[in-house]
Amino acid sequence: MTPKCDILIGTSGYSYRDWVGPIYPEGTPQSEYLRLYTQMFPTVELNFSFYRQPEPAMLERMLQTSQGKLGFAVKAFREMTHEVSPDRFQAVADQFRHGIRPLEQAGKLEAVLLQFPYSFHYTRDNREYLARLTDRLAGLPLAVEFRNSEWFHRRVFDGLRKFNLSLVSVDEPRLPKLPPPVEEVTAPLAYVRMHGRNAEKWWDGDNQSRYDYLYNDDELHEWLGRLAAMAEKASRMLVFFNNHWRGQAAQNAKRLMEMINPS
Repeated sequence: MTPKCDILIGTSGYSYRDWVGPIYPEGTPQSEYLRLYTQMFPTVELNFSFYRQPEPAMLERMLQTSQGKLGFAVKAFREMTHEVSPDRFQAVADQFRHGIRPLEQAGKLEAVLLQFPYSFHYTRDNREYLARLTDRLAGLPLAVEFRNSEWFHRRVFDGLRKFNLSLVSVDEPRLPKLPPPVEEVTAPLAYVRMHGRNAEKWWDGDNQSRYDYLYNDDELHEWLGRLAAMAEKASRMLVFFNNHWRGQAAQNAKRLMEMINPS
């Protein structure tokens, strides 16, 4: 595969203790995780920001540790996508913008990920909320992930394209009402998230068991054609593996890098 645009591959998060042994050397302290990660991948998707608002000082330290070698995608805080309060909406969004400013100023902000839950249905109220949120975050590189297949039709794709919002293409279990993998590109930045295909645990598992999955080479090879098609329409592409349990995400990310750029 000879990509037509830059394809940056990484993982969703990097600070997992169960990666010590499979990915990081035995005995590695948590303070060394990011430095070691930076030696393997060019980009990372930060997930901690979903659980707590990012703080400028923390992101400045991460920039220093990565020495300008790493790009960052940042997952939006949960009060922006999952636990929305109309009274707090603007303040929460503004605080988030302030927190990620060091990445923006350093030119290392690859994207802001707006990942909505399955319960975020294709309704007028939700469409209006999405418009208000993206307007509040205007100027940032925004990528939108829907977990409900109701959103996957031409009208939504055209709307995202109109406002320069990246549609996140996902790989996840082939279950009813979950989004299918698509090659649709709605902005110069293409964005892909690989969640694994653990259908048995998808609905009743936790954040470990749900993403406990290791892609085999045939499953990764399925994506080479999709990525090539998307690369024809994008100027830059991010691919993140979220099957993080026991370092499986890092294993698959390395393997996909080898497939795209064989030595």
